Amino acid sequence: MKNLDEETRVALEAAAFRRLVSHLRNRTDVQNIDMMNLTGFCRNCLSNWLKDAADERDLGISKDDSREYVYGMPYADWKAQHQAPASADQQAAFEAGKPTH
Repeated sequence: MKNLDEETRVALEAAAFRRLVSHLRNRTDVQNIDMMNLTGFCRNCLSNWLKDAADERDLGISKDDSREYVYGMPYADWKAQHQAPASADQQAAFEAGKPTH
């Protein structure tokens, strides 16, 4: 990878990002809280990072727009269709894993 030109590197990174987004859209069984507990990020984080990148370029993409891109539908619809309430164990793991700074 270190021998790639910048354009090729960016194209590969973009392809990997699109594949990750596609994978997460197809894995609606994977809950965001489980992702947070295992990896420290979730679909919302990914959409926030996308929005941050757009903001750095003054592109005017809203939080709702970036979430809809990542989820493949409006966030409220995804939550209603796929998000289960967090169990006590999931919530406890989430609280235990929060940064303390």
